[in-house]
Amino acid sequence: MGVLDHVSEYFDCSHGSSKRHKSLQTVDVRVLIDCEGCERKVRNALEGMKGVRDVTIEPNAQKVTVVGYVEPNRVVARIIHRTGKRAELYPYVPYDVVAHPYASGVYDNRAPTGYVRNSEYDPHVSRLARASSTEVRYTTAFSDENASACVIM
Repeated sequence: MGVLDHVSEYFDCSHGSSKRHKSLQTVDVRVLIDCEGCERKVRNALEGMKGVRDVTIEPNAQKVTVVGYVEPNRVVARIIHRTGKRAELYPYVPYDVVAHPYASGVYDNRAPTGYVRNSEYDPHVSRLARASSTEVRYTTAFSDENASACVIM
């Protein structure tokens, strides 16, 4: 590190700024899309939003993907306000991401093929779906279904 770099740290004004910059992120939203008119309405509502870089709509999965410098809650609010459609953050993730994809509350019949409900942030999902491997090991060690379980019980 040279002398000039060391001195420039003292005169740097960028870290004192009160305005926070948004980071580039991908937001997935679940919206009921019936026809091309619905698709066009959602696309027009989102493309006019400040900070949006790209809008991808998958009508079969009822999924809208927005890439840009946006906040997820504002994207959902914009869809609801501009289109009048019910919208929510996309609740499904690929099944291989979840530790226990067939636990109660995670497996959903309405999910697209290969997807299950995201259990990480949902408080209504069973504790087994969010359990770590050590918790599962201790829980199943004393289970009635486990043939080699502890015989003291």
